[in-house]
Amino acid sequence: MLDSLSNRLAIRLKELRQSHGWSLDQLADNSGVSRATLSRMEKAGVSPTAETLGRLCAAYGLPMSRLLMMVEDSFDPKVPFERQPEWSDPETGFTRRSVSPPSTGLSGEVLECHLPPDTVVRYETPPKPGQEHHLIVLDGSLTLTVDGTAHALGGGDCLRYHLSGPTRFETGASRGARYMLVLI
Repeated sequence: MLDSLSNRLAIRLKELRQSHGWSLDQLADNSGVSRATLSRMEKAGVSPTAETLGRLCAAYGLPMSRLLMMVEDSFDPKVPFERQPEWSDPETGFTRRSVSPPSTGLSGEVLECHLPPDTVVRYETPPKPGQEHHLIVLDGSLTLTVDGTAHALGGGDCLRYHLSGPTRFETGASRGARYMLVLI
């Protein structure tokens, strides 16, 4: 059985390949590593050698130090408010604060968002197809359309879904919405 770092590396290698939209055969062609070896590495059946990691990093255009940082399991457990980055859309007034930002060793992320009254925000394609989302409305009301199905949500409501297509966030004319979004 491989150690936990090797298991995390196996998971990350598979995620990298999938994020590039490559099959095992395509990655084998791009890296010079056999398809069978790639499959065993992604299933944590074998631990990659430094040479193999070097070939994979070259295929991805990624320094090996960056790849290894992605699988380290150290992270700062406390995220003080002042270290929670906030972004505002100057056009709509939508704000998004990263309460628990992405971190090496953790798969989840927590966002606190505010969408002003009479506002629509659309996303045509998901940044990470299949990602699990849990949206909890803290205050106000929001209509969230996921894959063509509209969901009317009020304070305390939670909508759980896997993101696979377009989404639309919409507030009414009289009231905006403040919500938490948990990404896994």
